[in-house]
Amino acid sequence: MAEPGEDRDAQHRRDMPVMFIAGAIVVAICLAGLVFLIHISQPSGAVAAKQLPFGAAEQSYAEHIQFANIQMARAKNMLDQEFTYVGGTIENEGTQTVKAMDVLIEFRDPFNQVILRDTERLIGASTNPLGPSQPRDFQVTLEHIPEQWNQQYPSIRVTGLILQAR
Repeated sequence: MAEPGEDRDAQHRRDMPVMFIAGAIVVAICLAGLVFLIHISQPSGAVAAKQLPFGAAEQSYAEHIQFANIQMARAKNMLDQEFTYVGGTIENEGTQTVKAMDVLIEFRDPFNQVILRDTERLIGASTNPLGPSQPRDFQVTLEHIPEQWNQQYPSIRVTGLILQAR
């Protein structure tokens, strides 16, 4: 005759795979829910980077935005990944306040062909507006610049603006 403790151990061993599978299912459901919550709370790049208007008024005002003191630096992280930093100063030489601004950064090869084109939001919801006659420093991080790059500073031009209503 088996002792009562042995019956409990045998029952526990039989229930172990069932409990493990049930636990795995609960963990999988929790992870799926977490992924879903992250996905809906952080819009995708296409939605987050909604293109700013660049009609005739914005194009005309873009002439008042100047980029000065452009500098570049390269750095590697601990994983031996190389990053390129492009920085400088934005100067609003116009009479209106810039609430949001997108720029196009283009790197070229020795034949003056564009080999890298990157759109960045330099002024937006997470930064203060740029007032008239006001300068502001900026910095953009790029993960990869093709080897064909001509080693010249990239061109930077305004491609979208939101101006504060007067």
